[in-house]
Amino acid sequence: MCFEAKRLFRLALGPVLMLMSAVVMAAGAEVSQVNMRPGVTEVGKEIYDLHMIILWICTIIGVGVFGVMFYSIIYHRKSKGVVPATFHESTKVEIAWTIVPFFILIGMAVPATSTLLNIYDNDDADMDVLITGYQWKWKYEYLDENGENVTFFSNLRTPQNEIYNTESKGEHYLLEVDEPLVLPADTKVRFLVTANDVIHSWWVPDLAVKKDAIPGFINEAWTRTSQEGIYRGQCAELCGKDHGFMPIVVNVVSQGEYDEWLSGKQAEAAEIKELMAQTFTLDQLMERGKSVYDRSCLACHGANGEGGLGNAIANSAVATGDLGEHLEIGINGVPGTAMQAFGGQMNDVDMAAVITYQRNAFGNNMGDMVQPIDVYNHKKG
Repeated sequence: MCFEAKRLFRLALGPVLMLMSAVVMAAGAEVSQVNMRPGVTEVGKEIYDLHMIILWICTIIGVGVFGVMFYSIIYHRKSKGVVPATFHESTKVEIAWTIVPFFILIGMAVPATSTLLNIYDNDDADMDVLITGYQWKWKYEYLDENGENVTFFSNLRTPQNEIYNTESKGEHYLLEVDEPLVLPADTKVRFLVTANDVIHSWWVPDLAVKKDAIPGFINEAWTRTSQEGIYRGQCAELCGKDHGFMPIVVNVVSQGEYDEWLSGKQAEAAEIKELMAQTFTLDQLMERGKSVYDRSCLACHGANGEGGLGNAIANSAVATGDLGEHLEIGINGVPGTAMQAFGGQMNDVDMAAVITYQRNAFGNNMGDMVQPIDVYNHKKG
């Protein structure tokens, strides 16, 4: 009797937990840490509502099926002397369990189809943003009809001290970047998502966008929200050893703020063009080069050029060797290794500065200076 009671308890546990989960989830994302978030877009709310409808349908079916099963087990058990029926088929039952599931599936398919059509409606976008995944960062390019595109990379900003546990972790640990994607509110934004190296996945739950970034392919997605704020996401595809270090931050602002930000970015691009024609002093190159190194090189090559995930810069054969070879590695990378090609990720001014910095910092003291025009000529040659 004790064994039978335990068996019945285990059987009952499934539907009880299912019902409890449904009730907790129905209370909303504010009190549940296991449910989906409705997000801040109309599509996101549609997806959330569809999820809750399907969950309740599955819960009701589960409770009903288990209820009949428990009733049969308890009230028709052998210990009560019940003699089992000996029928083999029932036309009415066959018809019922064919027709009822059919209508249940139709009831689920109608709202699901409507939501899917809305998710894939990428037409009539107000602006386009090209998103390219790199190991391990994101590149954003605002596509302008007049060809005045704004392009920048978004890198992880979490300090290395937090990553290596020498400092306490911040509120947005591994979810903060140096350059967020900025979007205007009340604007339909179409994302064109691709990758430069391996498969990534651009995922921001609150914006109801998750799209794979595949080299050689361009996938489309879109979003629109009227709620200004900062929304965070991550790469959702295992893309390599630093997969967990390529977060996404989207800053939704008013149209006025967006226009001001865009003007600033366009002014930065114009400034870079002007800097391309200038000749810098060693001190200027070293100052700029250090900031570029800290942002793009430090994680692999170490704060003092001692190496780590990547080769050491201090006293290395590259940084103290032929300048042309050093430029070649910085611009085109090293195939088959973790050393990426930074020629398309850095502008020529930053490339000149960081190469100069590497050749004169960490005790290398080569005295070499690389100007932006040198980088430009090396690329062309």
